[in-house]
Amino acid sequence: MTDLLANLALGFGVAFSPANLGFCMLGALVGTLIGVLPGVGPLATIAMLLPITFGLPPVGALIMLAGIYYGAQYGGSTTSILVNIPGEAASVVTTLDGHQMARQGRAGPALAIAAIGSFFAGTVATVLVAALGAPLTSIALLFGPAEYFSLMVLGLIFAVVLAKGSVVKALTMILLGLILSMVGSDIETGQSRMSFDIPELADGIGFVTVAMGVFGFAEIMRNLEHTDSRDVVNAKLTGLMPTWPDLKACAPAIGRGTVLGSILGILPGGGAVIAAFAAYTFEKKVARDPSRFGRGAIEGVAAPESANNAAAQTSFIPLLTLGIPPNAVMALMVGAMTIHGIVPGPQVMTKQPELFWGMIASMWLGNAMLVIINLPLVGVWVRLLRVPYRLLYPAIMIFCCIGVYSINNSPSDVLITAAFGLVGYWLSKHDFEPAPMLLGFVLGPLMEENLRRAMLIARGDPTTFLVRPISAGLLAVATLLLVVALLPMIRKKRDEVFVEE
Repeated sequence: MTDLLANLALGFGVAFSPANLGFCMLGALVGTLIGVLPGVGPLATIAMLLPITFGLPPVGALIMLAGIYYGAQYGGSTTSILVNIPGEAASVVTTLDGHQMARQGRAGPALAIAAIGSFFAGTVATVLVAALGAPLTSIALLFGPAEYFSLMVLGLIFAVVLAKGSVVKALTMILLGLILSMVGSDIETGQSRMSFDIPELADGIGFVTVAMGVFGFAEIMRNLEHTDSRDVVNAKLTGLMPTWPDLKACAPAIGRGTVLGSILGILPGGGAVIAAFAAYTFEKKVARDPSRFGRGAIEGVAAPESANNAAAQTSFIPLLTLGIPPNAVMALMVGAMTIHGIVPGPQVMTKQPELFWGMIASMWLGNAMLVIINLPLVGVWVRLLRVPYRLLYPAIMIFCCIGVYSINNSPSDVLITAAFGLVGYWLSKHDFEPAPMLLGFVLGPLMEENLRRAMLIARGDPTTFLVRPISAGLLAVATLLLVVALLPMIRKKRDEVFVEE
């Protein structure tokens, strides 16, 4: 306990520096803005902003990117409640009851409960990240190359099991990501492979070009198809603070949502979206009168908003302790850490404690900032939503192109990004989810490196992965999950659940 307090004191010392406070505030504001703008999302935004972080100090850059992620969970609730359009995928569920409350003249309490639930969940999740950091890091230090390879296989299988729609399509996307990660030079010999004698591919495909193309450019193209009218609640917000009965009704929902979100955030392939749906479904199951849900039940706002914020923050646990990204946004964070020469995993806590604890402390500060800045800015966000998307997208597109070009001052990078934009658009139109591909692309080099190391240590004996207990256990769980996902009856149920989503 003494060590934990000492580490948190170090973290707050780092987070309270003027520069890092500024980065935290900037991340929270940009995240809120991104959450408010329908269809952009934290994934595309972090992909777009990666080039900017090149010139920033590592701690400040990661604090800002983390702020964008959990800030987007807050901002998404504003549009869900006021406009009936989820600004962020995890806020889809909030539209069901949040917008009904707004139409009944209770937008103020809905927004306030979303902010209170998110702050409470964020605070609990931050404590959880701090508490689990040291024990998980000590366990991770027991891992060798074989265990790390098996852990990454398990992470990719989790991504397959929890992906929407077809398991075969999700597996295809992971394999595509792994193949793309191999383009360029062999990691051991430096021999060129799969570059087809194209000079621009000699060093491999850049992480930023893939992420920004598949998520940034493709997202913009998808959003241009939608011409839905926005049902903006124009009535002046009154009675912003929830009543005592509201708080009494919401307290258990916030608690349950926080617990569910914290657990699902840690699991590979999980994240804020699944947590929000699970929390809403659970609240409906335990409610005395389930028919209230969908008609303005305040618990239907409190539970998913708490769950998605808790999941957004606990997803940093496997990233910072094991070096394994549990979802696509964390895969982008791996890219950001790699850009700054930081190897994600157990060594971060021991070699760079100021980075690890500074990020954790900044999450609590960021949550407090979001509560303070979000509610007064509601009017600004509503006015912003009235700007037609067709006027916003050229500015976003130009910003993306400048960002990609600035990395290597290479026009070919912009063309490769545009090509991946078309690929991402095609994939989305044919119900292929690109997130597993990004996970495969990020984990590919790490998997290859650990596979080769494990085989060298075992002198070419592939049974080394089955002889070592931890590695064998992880592979057994991965196999079991894949078998369960492929069973037709269970697959049918999965598809039905995601159709409701």
